[in-house]
Amino acid sequence: MTTFDRRNLVFAGAGAAALAALPAWAKIAVQPAASAGFSAAGVAALNAEMHALVDQQKLAGVVTLLARKGKVVNLDAYGKQDISAPAPMAPDSIFRIASMTKPICGVAMMQLREQGKWKLDDPVARHIPQFAGLKVKAADGTLVEQATPMTMAQLMSHTAGFGTSAVYTDAGLGASDLQGMIDKLAALPLASQPGTDWAYGPAVNIQGYLVEKMSGMDLADYMQKHIFTPLKMPDTQFWVDPAKTARVVRIHTYAEGKLVTAGEPRIQTTKPRFLAGSGGLSSTASDYFRFCQALLNGGELDGARILKPETVKLMRKSVLRPGVGVDLYGPVQKGVGFGMDFAVHETPAISGLAQGQDSYWWGGAFGTWFWIDPTNDIVFVGMIQNLSGSVPGGGTPAVRDISPRAVYAALTEKRA
Repeated sequence: MTTFDRRNLVFAGAGAAALAALPAWAKIAVQPAASAGFSAAGVAALNAEMHALVDQQKLAGVVTLLARKGKVVNLDAYGKQDISAPAPMAPDSIFRIASMTKPICGVAMMQLREQGKWKLDDPVARHIPQFAGLKVKAADGTLVEQATPMTMAQLMSHTAGFGTSAVYTDAGLGASDLQGMIDKLAALPLASQPGTDWAYGPAVNIQGYLVEKMSGMDLADYMQKHIFTPLKMPDTQFWVDPAKTARVVRIHTYAEGKLVTAGEPRIQTTKPRFLAGSGGLSSTASDYFRFCQALLNGGELDGARILKPETVKLMRKSVLRPGVGVDLYGPVQKGVGFGMDFAVHETPAISGLAQGQDSYWWGGAFGTWFWIDPTNDIVFVGMIQNLSGSVPGGGTPAVRDISPRAVYAALTEKRA
């Protein structure tokens, strides 16, 4: 029995009032692996691989959570929050989830779509008039008209024509607020014709602006009211309550092959001016699991519905044109498409990925990762905190490859 199992048993007789006061992770009853179609030895092997990376000082610490059929069969925290300090990694350690913010912003957008605020084939300029006359920078440097107006579906799938984040390094898009970002983008040309290229840039920050404009609420307040509170995600926001700062994990990096802390610890303890739908949230493994499980359930968890089932299916359906591929860190990822702020596993035979067909996922710049597998009814969440933690060859172990191999090796009831 794990430490977390024992703690659950201790709390089991404490009564409803005591249960309500527990942290989110402590309310998770970790079930036997076999009850959800996993082998106990396989789950132990998953943990052993993660632990080895810490013991070899390739990671300071790691938290992983594995669930199937709504049953959490593994919630494992190992190592330290800070390699230079004694605080152990814990199930409720808080991580900067960076681009794992994007799917949450996508859900906010799709909630507004359900309310009739926008449609997939709407021109973006219908909702952001400043973008109506945006030109496209051609290969020879000349500016040309958009062949077809960028659409909301393209904005939701990184194909609206905006460049990668590197294109805007000198533009200072995050220097003020979301309106300031829109004003700056409206004065710059698009990097490609809408629909013709997948480019990982400011699209989801633009979505955050649209959430604010369509809802009349700032992005933090909207997410709190319509996602975090209904799903009982108490540790997820654009800033960390000062009372929780001891739980925030330090960012690490590699110096001459050795794992070290990355600069001075900086923790956002007040609401930032720039609310980055692309990457501003902090969260815990248990909070993010609740978000993922709600989506796997078709938009509902514990009686709280955040999306309709058909909307969730739409989010995990690729909208890329033929010939347009997801190429985040180099070559196009074969067999992978992109829907509404999620990568989508379309063709396992081509991709070589372990996850089942129709799985959808994304990850964060500091190495956090997750996937949702509707074919095999699986949710996996992994949390680490490394500078350039998602960049292949940047020093961080390939946890996003190691973990699915181990998870599906442990699964005794795998479907395609």
